[in-house]
Amino acid sequence: QLQLVESGGDLVQPGGSLRLSCAASGFTLDYYAVGWFRQAPGKEREGVACVETSGGSTKFIDSVKGRFTISTDKSTNTVHLQMNSLKPEDTGVYYCAAEPLSRLVRRITTTQATCVNDYDYDYWGQGTQVTVSS
Repeated sequence: QLQLVESGGDLVQPGGSLRLSCAASGFTLDYYAVGWFRQAPGKEREGVACVETSGGSTKFIDSVKGRFTISTDKSTNTVHLQMNSLKPEDTGVYYCAAEPLSRLVRRITTTQATCVNDYDYDYWGQGTQVTVSS
């Protein structure tokens, strides 16, 4: 069974850090695109960051550039989202999503989207809550 499981969400003070993990099971994250998305209460889901697991190419939304990094650990079949200098507006449920890179590239070539603002990934996790508050 193909599955993504997120972990690492927590309550943290502004300025703090968290590392979210997205562990894949039932498939290997080779030549995949993996995205992190978040949804705050009353707001639409938004893409945060994405990575091409084999080539290492990454993309971030402007509001997290310089604060967040995304990386792939092939030994554990996991993608991590390191979040530093957290702000209250980073609060939300964070989801990871994955799709074979070739499939995503074919789709976003047509839609002119990028891996960080395409929401039609094949596989999604259940989410992990991140709350940034003093």
